[in-house]
Amino acid sequence: MRLTRYLAFGVAFSVFSFPSFAEKNIVSNTQKENARALMQTALESDLAYDIVESLTTEVGPRLAGSEAEKRARDWGVALGKELGFDKVSVEEFTMPFWDRGHLHISLTTPYTQPLYGTALGGAGPSKERFDAEVVYFRDIHALAAVKEGEIAGKAAFVDGDFLVKSQTGAGYGPANQRRRIGWQHAQRGGAKALVVRSVGSSSHRFPHTGMMSESKEGWADIPVIAISNPDADHLRRLHKLGTPLHVSLHSTSKWKGDVSSGNVILDLIGSEKPEEIVLIGGHLDSWDLGTGAVDDGAGVAITTAAAVLISKLPKRPKRTIRVVMFGAEEVGLLGAFAYAKQHENNLHNHVVATESDFGARSIWRLVSNVNPEATKLIDEIAKVISPLGIVRGGSDVPGGGPDIIPLVEKGVPTIRLNQNGRDYFDLHHTPDDTLDKIDPDELAQNVAAYAATIYMIADADVALKE
Repeated sequence: MRLTRYLAFGVAFSVFSFPSFAEKNIVSNTQKENARALMQTALESDLAYDIVESLTTEVGPRLAGSEAEKRARDWGVALGKELGFDKVSVEEFTMPFWDRGHLHISLTTPYTQPLYGTALGGAGPSKERFDAEVVYFRDIHALAAVKEGEIAGKAAFVDGDFLVKSQTGAGYGPANQRRRIGWQHAQRGGAKALVVRSVGSSSHRFPHTGMMSESKEGWADIPVIAISNPDADHLRRLHKLGTPLHVSLHSTSKWKGDVSSGNVILDLIGSEKPEEIVLIGGHLDSWDLGTGAVDDGAGVAITTAAAVLISKLPKRPKRTIRVVMFGAEEVGLLGAFAYAKQHENNLHNHVVATESDFGARSIWRLVSNVNPEATKLIDEIAKVISPLGIVRGGSDVPGGGPDIIPLVEKGVPTIRLNQNGRDYFDLHHTPDDTLDKIDPDELAQNVAAYAATIYMIADADVALKE
């Protein structure tokens, strides 16, 4: 990682001094000046791009629990030390490891045609290669109506619709039900396998993977395969013609026992209130079809680069800024829940948390869920970062990002800098999630927004937690 040239750029901030007297404004003029300087420096920096390039190139795909995810943790530790964080550590946890294995899937009736598919996380293997009649279901609701044993020995295909492109990603959750719980209905019906339309907005023949939901009885015993949108369209057209459909399928995906994963923690210690933590981050693991550039190498790079910029100010902000590279997010937020458990006795000192995990497009909105006094602070921060094209959104929006959910459940306040997700579901969880999809200028805008926002929060005199 050739990032050492960034360790001396703090001089850009040296013109701004820190007054010894208390400022009356909720964000002082000096803090605003420093925030604007951070924004300008971030817009001219390619540090975040270099970080995500390094991660995706030197480590590559990072399936949760795999040897590659272990290499990513080692990479994160080396990066944190190289960039000068005060404290760098790894907090390990144990998790079950699911391996994708090998997949063959092909249409065999009315003719032979390969289908582009991928096993879904948690899916079971097939004992051998088999050929099965396909039973068509228009959506997850139709499959849910299947009676026990009704489709024994057959392959269920759940169709659906293209995910509509949206800046906010609306619609993904409801559409995702076929991926998450479809297997439970198919297995109850006696199906030999389940095939689903990929939950994505891409018109390319790229299947979209992701984790299924575990039932109270455990995980799927049958293969569960997502096929690309064009292949799903093809099956739908054949079904409308009344043509009998058969597929040939063989999958070796399976669980392989418990392994170690972990969260990489990078701390910048606060100058006056080091016990109070402003937590930012992204998740280090990725699905294994692409190289995890937009999901979520970008988030790791954005938050790490923002913290590095803040560290080069003449004086550290009052509170500690903690960057967490969460492990095993894709398979059920396992790193997030491990972090909340490992820090449960200190969560009262976590005053704000947020995550970047929605790609690498420009940030357009700032939302929050903090106390009334801190809401006034966020309102003022929104004014400072508005030249970046960011508007102030709701002040009672819970969340902060997927890995922040366990912290929210424990009462940690949140903000979130919403990114434009219009093409996010074209890319994430697919083979198309690669570095070339990241625009360096948009990535820099993200860093500018994070650096200014997190600096002003970490340096504020406002009580951030009730």
